[in-house]
Amino acid sequence: MDPTDTIVAQATPAGRGGIAIVRLSGPKTPDIAAALLGRVPAPRLASFGRFLDARQEPIDAGLALFFPAPNSYTGEHVLELQGHGGPVVQETLIARVLELGARRALPGEFTQRAFLNDKLDLAQAEAIGDLIDAGSREAARAAMRSLQGEFSLMVKGATEALIALRTYVEAAIDFPDEEVDFLADRALAQRLEEVRDQFEVVEERARQGRLLREGMTVVIAGRPNAGKSSLLNRLAGYDAAIVTPLPGTTRDVLREHIDIDGMPLHVLDTAGLRTALDVAEEEGIRRAEAEMLRADRVLFVIDALEDPTGSAFQAERQRLPDDVAVTLVFNKCDLAVGVPVADTASGPPRIMLSALSGEGIDTLRGHLKSCMDYHGLEAGTVSARARHLDALARAREHVEEAMRQLSERRAGELVAEELRSAQQALGEITGEFTTEDLLGRIFAGFCIGK
Repeated sequence: MDPTDTIVAQATPAGRGGIAIVRLSGPKTPDIAAALLGRVPAPRLASFGRFLDARQEPIDAGLALFFPAPNSYTGEHVLELQGHGGPVVQETLIARVLELGARRALPGEFTQRAFLNDKLDLAQAEAIGDLIDAGSREAARAAMRSLQGEFSLMVKGATEALIALRTYVEAAIDFPDEEVDFLADRALAQRLEEVRDQFEVVEERARQGRLLREGMTVVIAGRPNAGKSSLLNRLAGYDAAIVTPLPGTTRDVLREHIDIDGMPLHVLDTAGLRTALDVAEEEGIRRAEAEMLRADRVLFVIDALEDPTGSAFQAERQRLPDDVAVTLVFNKCDLAVGVPVADTASGPPRIMLSALSGEGIDTLRGHLKSCMDYHGLEAGTVSARARHLDALARAREHVEEAMRQLSERRAGELVAEELRSAQQALGEITGEFTTEDLLGRIFAGFCIGK
C-alpha cells in the first residue's frame, strides 16, 4: 500500500440500482477530475457533468462532488461521481479512472487513510465498520457514539489520569533527597485506586458494547423430538425449521440470527443426540458436537412429559463440552402439569417452558441476557471489540500491579514502569501505539469502497 497513490472504488454495493457512487482519493484526483469532466468541480458543491472516456464521449452522466485536501473524509483530495447504478457503466467508469493513473482501492483503504491523516482515531475508524454491520438499532446507536468520539474520550480521560500519576511518581524518583517521601503519601495510593475504578467503568461500558456488536452464540441440543426445532421457531418468531412428529427430522445445523433487547443472539438448532441410524444422521450429530464446542451456552432441551427426571441430560452429558455452560430447558410444560420435574438446583440452571404456546419464553430470554451480564443500551454504552477489552484489562492489571509495588516495596521505578505499560495498552485502542499488522487485520474487514 502506497499512500501517495490515487485510489478508486465503487462506494455503493455491487449490482443493479438506481444510483451508484465511484469514489477517488489521492494527489492525482484534480487531474483525473479535469480529464473526466473537462474541469475541476467547485469545492463541496454538487454539480452536473458528463463522465468522458478517452475519445471525449460520455460514459455516463450524473453529479460530481470535489473535496480538496485536507477538508475531506480521507484528508486527501476526494472526488465522488454519482451516476446510474448499472454494473457495466460503473466498471467502465472505474476502468477510465485507472487509465488516468489511479489504482483500485484495497478493503478499508479510504478509512485507513483517514486514520493515517489524523481525521479520526483507530477506535472511531472501527466504529464505522461496526455502524455498517450493526444488527440492531441499539448496536447502531452504540457504534454512532463511538464514531462521534465518546469511547475515545473515555480512553483519553483514563490516559490523562495515568500521565498525571506517572509525572508525580517520576518526580518523586528524580528528587530522592527531599525530606518528604512522596511515595509514602496516602493520596498517591488513593489516586491509583481511583484510576483503577475508572478503568472498571470504561470496561463495563465497552463490555456491553461488545455484546451489542458480537452477541451470544447458543446451541440448542438434546434428544430427538424434545422440541429443539420448535424452540428455535419460537425464538425466531417464524417457522425457520421443519417440525414433524418423526424423530431425526433435523439433520444439519440450522442458524438463525435474532436479537434480545438489542443483544444479537446466534441460535443454532442441531440434530438430535442419539445413536445414528444412517450416515447422514451421523454427520449431523458430528456437526452438532462441533458447534457446541464454539458456543457460549448450550440449551439442552428435555421433554418434560416423557423425561421429567432429566435422564437424557445425564445420558448425553459426555457429548457436551466441559468448558461450555449448559442450561436445561424442560419443554412441553403445558402438557406436563402435575408431573414432578427433576430438581437441578445443584446442577445446571433450568428453565420450564412450552415452545408450542410460548409460556416461559420471556424467562428464557431474561436468563440468556443474565448469563452474558447484558443490561441493554445504557447511557455511555459504546461500540467495542474484543481487542479493546483486552487492552483495557491489561491496562487495569498494570495499575493493580503498580498498587502492589507501591504498598509492598515502595518501588517507585517499578510503579512508574507499570504505569507506562498501562498507558501503552490504552494507546493501542486509539492507535497511538499500533503495528502495521494490526492495521492490516482491522481494515481488511471493511468494504472496498470504505
